[in-house]
Amino acid sequence: MLTLVLTRHGLTDRSDPEQHLGQGLDIGLSEAGRAQAAELAARIGGQRFDRIVSSPLVRALETARSIAGDRPVAIDRRLAEMDYGTWEGLTYAEIEDRDPSYRARWVADPATVACPGGESGDEVADRARAFLDDELGAASGIAERVVLAVAHSSLDRILLCVALGIPIREYRDRFTQSQVNVTALTFPPDGRPDEARLLVMNDTAHVAPAGRPPWEPSPGA
Repeated sequence: MLTLVLTRHGLTDRSDPEQHLGQGLDIGLSEAGRAQAAELAARIGGQRFDRIVSSPLVRALETARSIAGDRPVAIDRRLAEMDYGTWEGLTYAEIEDRDPSYRARWVADPATVACPGGESGDEVADRARAFLDDELGAASGIAERVVLAVAHSSLDRILLCVALGIPIREYRDRFTQSQVNVTALTFPPDGRPDEARLLVMNDTAHVAPAGRPPWEPSPGA
């Protein structure tokens, strides 16, 4: 049986205002992001993980290594963020100003409409599905294999769509993945990538200010 714990990297200096930070701007965590990663490590770093795997992008790797301590961190390029093409580094408002008609097409169907010069949701889903398939194969015949995967907002949400059998075009509407959240899925023995059961979703209690309701997204979500 596979238990997959999924998280998103911490804040960067490009996180505010929110913008498309994909594969082209490979920057590390900000001071606030490193503090977030330390809080996540304090919460889950002592747990058993049979494998810790990260996107190759620096912001994810820094987060993963903070959690891992002296344990190895594997790199899987399939966990890299969506390639946003010419939208890389632009805020949502800037994209609306530059190409409102194409942006509207993408918003209506981000599964089949690719970011200009980049990837579509379906292409990212192919990567996520292949990753899940390999992890399920590694867990075959094992009572429980626990894997921590550190990735990105769009990648995580698309992976959730794959794992829960939700249409990929709905990933932006159905899920939130805040920085350093805890999300967990379990798959039945010899299950398929689309047979997950959701255990925990976008839990950010370790970084939430006192008094904030658990259902209120954290800043930068």
